Amino acid sequence: MIYASDLDQTLIFSRRSMIVPEDEPGIRIVEWINGKSQSFMSEASIAVLKELNERLVFVPVTTRTMAQYRRIEVFQRDIVPAYAITSNGGRILIRGEEDAYWQKLVQDRLKRAACSSEEARQWFAPIVQPEWVKEERLCDELFYVYMVDRDKLPLEAVQERAELLAERGWEVSVQGRKVYLVPAVVNKRDAVSYIRQRHPEAALIASGDSLLDRSLLEAADDAIAPAHGELYRVYQTTGQHGSWVFTERSGLYAGEEIASFVQTKAESLGQRTWGERSS
Repeated sequence: MIYASDLDQTLIFSRRSMIVPEDEPGIRIVEWINGKSQSFMSEASIAVLKELNERLVFVPVTTRTMAQYRRIEVFQRDIVPAYAITSNGGRILIRGEEDAYWQKLVQDRLKRAACSSEEARQWFAPIVQPEWVKEERLCDELFYVYMVDRDKLPLEAVQERAELLAERGWEVSVQGRKVYLVPAVVNKRDAVSYIRQRHPEAALIASGDSLLDRSLLEAADDAIAPAHGELYRVYQTTGQHGSWVFTERSGLYAGEEIASFVQTKAESLGQRTWGERSS
């Protein structure tokens, strides 16, 4: 079985998103920035994921850049996966090394199916104003992230720009306090599909909280999303969701519930260890 999961607000949590106090017993700091604690997990989640990583193919799948992913200590020391996908599917690590063939495939797709990143930025630029955009970043030369004031976000204007960019092979996604401009061919589903070719008989289970995770969750045999984040917000607003289930809890404890959900699925399939499947 392959378990592919988003990280932020799905398995790891910021101080703000975890909902529980930082000094709650059983919580571990898993990421530091300039000596300050940045991300957290419960010890219970870590224990389950560590065991799962020995029994199945665990694939972290994140919109973080490769450098940002490598800051997460728990996935560099305690739980070291065979694969990791970063940059929303634009980069793949295999045994810690970047897969150059996948990188070439992504670049070839970009040339065929999307305008350049600079051109995409120019199409979005007319509505970018300092009163609602706090910061703009080009990530791994692949996609843009705008840190925004959500209360002042001109949603209708963003949607109009999204339609123009869609004609040029780019997608616009609003995720909390961030707005993403991402080429449609740079996505988590396709990156996981590439890894899945190495394990063609493996079932796929997935988890994620955001609209950027949606295609991955829809491609999975089983999927779960936390009771928070953009997917849950859409469900609360419209009553609609895909083939995934939602957790009962939100915040950091949703991460525990997701890990337990995957553990139950793995046990039901009678998974052999990773070492047995690799021999």
